Amino acid sequence: MRKTWGILVLTLTCALLSINTWAKDNAVILLYHHVSNSTPKVTSVSPETFREHMQYLTEHHQVLPLKEVIETLQNKQPLPDKAVVITFDDGYENIYENAHPILKEFSFPYTIFINPPLIGNVSYQLDWQQVKMMANEGASFANHGSQHIHMLTKNDSESEEGWLNRSMQEIDAAETILKDNLGYSWKYFAYPYGEFDSKLKARLRANGYISFAQHSGAIASYSDFSALPRYPSAGVYSNIQSLKVKLNSLAMPVDSVSVSDPKVDLPSYSEDLSFTVKTEDLTAQQINCFQNGQALNKSLEGNTVTVEIHPITKPGRHRVNCTAPSISEKGRFYWFSQPFFMPTVEGKWLD
Repeated sequence: MRKTWGILVLTLTCALLSINTWAKDNAVILLYHHVSNSTPKVTSVSPETFREHMQYLTEHHQVLPLKEVIETLQNKQPLPDKAVVITFDDGYENIYENAHPILKEFSFPYTIFINPPLIGNVSYQLDWQQVKMMANEGASFANHGSQHIHMLTKNDSESEEGWLNRSMQEIDAAETILKDNLGYSWKYFAYPYGEFDSKLKARLRANGYISFAQHSGAIASYSDFSALPRYPSAGVYSNIQSLKVKLNSLAMPVDSVSVSDPKVDLPSYSEDLSFTVKTEDLTAQQINCFQNGQALNKSLEGNTVTVEIHPITKPGRHRVNCTAPSISEKGRFYWFSQPFFMPTVEGKWLD
């Protein structure tokens, strides 16, 4: 009897430790662009709201450098609970003017993904003197490509292989400029507009890059390191109440996904989205999925979830978000996001 009781206690202890590991294997990456009251609202957060975000982070989370988080997760080592990374896309001068002083005040590390050829050559962009000064005060810099373009755009008469080769040449050239000016090369790349397809993602991975996208969700050791999600935190997404939920989210442990390529074409895309999840700390029945704020119908077969998505018929960027409450962490949700990118009839991509 004592032996049976001991085995039961050991089994329960191991189960609880396993569940607790999920939270320690997670981090959230925030994405900002402008910090200003005079830039496009959709990609901007006011300095006042940005300070509010930072104040909340210092009280409730642990802000860590991007490189530390990525290397820790890749090595399958534990992170502090509620770890957060701050990132910016585009080297806007208003980051230096309005965000950097606040980040310096809070002693927060952060990363800006820049287009190196634009630095010092475009009036609203940082210059290299500012970049180096910021680097000495907690900032790090990574690759956003040579130009801020839609990476999926092919030149006239350009073959698929020609497009991939040109894209990699431009990304590698930007990485070289970063190394020449800052002395390091992480090979971290953020997709402009968050857009990618399966071929570009695979080519970046084959060339040793870790890549960051713009669909939402937390990250973990089991995430796809060639398209890591980040939470946009500006515009309509800057509300602190909704941001709190995202900051406390966990990466849904998804084993497989039916979507082979997020790039889809007109006139319509409406294939069901299926994915399989591990259920140590969530229940598949409690997974809810949404598209443009509307709940989607789903069916279950074991741990495989099949979602009936609404037809995608308009060019642009789309996503399906799925969440499920954590069993062990009350008030925290697992989050999975599947992006879709649709060009115009002419093959153009919308800003």
